[in-house]
Amino acid sequence: MTRRVKKLVDHGLDDHPEGDDERPPVAWAVAVLDDCEGCDELRVELTVEEVGRPGAGLVGHLSPSTARRLRTALGSALRDIGEDPGH
Repeated sequence: MTRRVKKLVDHGLDDHPEGDDERPPVAWAVAVLDDCEGCDELRVELTVEEVGRPGAGLVGHLSPSTARRLRTALGSALRDIGEDPGH
């Protein structure tokens, strides 16, 4: 029997003010998993969905190199707004 692993790393909500009909509140979650058939390595799972609509969002299974690229992009965005990406 093959054991499948999925571990939640963190989750949260976006910080957009409530009541904006054009931008509903969004929930996000990051996990690591090993249940990607055909994948040669563990994956980072990124889930983004509208609050109150569980299961209706998007789930990405990122390879380590793609996860690092996303981390770099987030760090660049933080620097662009004058924030330290290390904190």
